[in-house]
Amino acid sequence: MSGLFRRDKYIHVKGASEEEKTSDKLKIISRLTEKKAGKREEKTEDKQVFVCPDCGRELSKADVVVNHYICTVCGSYFRIRTKNRIRMICDKGTFLPWFEEVESANPLNFPGYEEKLSDVKEKTGLHEGVSVGVGEICGEKVCIGVCDSRFLMGSMGHVVGEKIALAVERATKERLPVILFCCSGGARMQEGIISLMQMAKTSAALKRHSDAGLLYVTVLTDPTTGGVTASFAMLGDIILAEPGALIGFAGPRVIEQTIGQKLPKGFQRAEFQVEHGFADRVVERDELKNVLYQILKSHRISAENENFSQFTEEIKKFDPSELDKERQAKTALKSAWEKVKEARSINRPSALTYIDFIFDEFIEFHGDRGSGDDKAVVGGIAWLYGQPVTVIGIQKGNDADECAMRNYGMASPEGYRKALRLMKQAEKFHRPVICFINTSGAYPGMEAEEKGQGEAIARNLFEMSALTVPVLSIVIGEGGSGGALGLAVSNEVWMLENSTYSILSPEGFASILWKDGKRAQEAAEVMGITAEDLKRLSVIETIVPEYGSADASTVEDIAGFMKEHMVAFLRKFDGMDGAAIAQDRYERFRKY
Repeated sequence: MSGLFRRDKYIHVKGASEEEKTSDKLKIISRLTEKKAGKREEKTEDKQVFVCPDCGRELSKADVVVNHYICTVCGSYFRIRTKNRIRMICDKGTFLPWFEEVESANPLNFPGYEEKLSDVKEKTGLHEGVSVGVGEICGEKVCIGVCDSRFLMGSMGHVVGEKIALAVERATKERLPVILFCCSGGARMQEGIISLMQMAKTSAALKRHSDAGLLYVTVLTDPTTGGVTASFAMLGDIILAEPGALIGFAGPRVIEQTIGQKLPKGFQRAEFQVEHGFADRVVERDELKNVLYQILKSHRISAENENFSQFTEEIKKFDPSELDKERQAKTALKSAWEKVKEARSINRPSALTYIDFIFDEFIEFHGDRGSGDDKAVVGGIAWLYGQPVTVIGIQKGNDADECAMRNYGMASPEGYRKALRLMKQAEKFHRPVICFINTSGAYPGMEAEEKGQGEAIARNLFEMSALTVPVLSIVIGEGGSGGALGLAVSNEVWMLENSTYSILSPEGFASILWKDGKRAQEAAEVMGITAEDLKRLSVIETIVPEYGSADASTVEDIAGFMKEHMVAFLRKFDGMDGAAIAQDRYERFRKY
């Protein structure tokens, strides 16, 4: 299988002077012909150049190295050697290798295998297809593993599986996070069933690491296929991928031969995996170290992890502007129907807008790990005065194009399952959860029913009720029926003063109860859907002032009010154990 993914080496040298006299077009054709024939140009010490395997252009080695081994012409990614990957990711001089003494074996006594291993070791200078050890990323200590495609296409045999298992076991004992850079053509054919067993062995070691409450991140590089994909590569708490990386279980040629048709462009690439819910995000190589640092920083093991207000930055006292104070004082009381129209306004700030104003940083993650990535639901890790929190929002959109792309904030099953995945991740790492809600309701389409819309919402209610971390939900626009409740089984629920929260829309209420959807305005007045109504019914705890109306002119002060009160909310749960937090939430809903 490894031959399916083999590339020529990316270091090439110009040939004889006759070649220099040919046109650029002929040079590219010549190089492509040589690649197909498996030829290699000779090396010289002073004339090394890189040749892009995609566009065929010759590139200065110095330029490519400075550009993180990315083609400066077309942006394609070169595969990276282990030492270069470690140099790019780890702080200088901090990486120490582990378990280099693990010996290769030939469990099937496969003819010529030992000689092949010896030859590859000599050519690459590598001990095996993976290198593991401990290093630091911006001062954060971490166990790191790097697979290298030069060693039998990074295929997984006994030594690869053993080194990964040993590294994960040691990381568990030393309570270290693990980051694995995955690259593999699949199982090591020469080791047969023993190679297959490495999938189970590495997965079992990672389960123990996870049960210890420790972080595991995978970075999927080109290619990640076969048994590696079906084991340690896809088990990360967070799964990142390099742009354009081939990621899949079966290789493209195998699939094409099986189904008898050509695969579409982009199939099984990194972007495809994010779109279909199996990876959190694609990260550019020059941003990777910083993204990994931010992830590590948000998962630090704290001796005081019973506290949820470990603020590392000065907390600023909120004071609304004089203009907004004046607006708030002069705002006339609005009818329920007027508030319905306000809640639906496209000019209202969205979930992402509030996230941007309230939190210091935000790393968005994607996918439900099952079938897709619902763009109506956004989520990830953010920082509130240095305290990591998991933030989830139903994003309706800020203009017509975004509303269409976000399905007008009507979430599908994939969205609710993505939200639940992030909540369970927050629970594992003892992070509070903050949800922003703005939806007319869950998406009522055929596809949603086929994928189990009711089950997805029910599962969220079931699991959220027992989360052992504080959960806060804020209705920032419409809070439509079960689609809103699917993110609102919380310790507290807040509403912006002109938002609504209801059993269904006034139009739907009037149609069902009175058989006349035109009586929606009348329905709004009797349904008890405003913030004031719901505060009186003890359905919500806090009404967030809008200083007139929520729009671009007031968003900063609205966000400031929420930020200050979020600090107070988190402090309420300091010192409270997980069972007590879940019991607090249970009693909140038990009273209705």
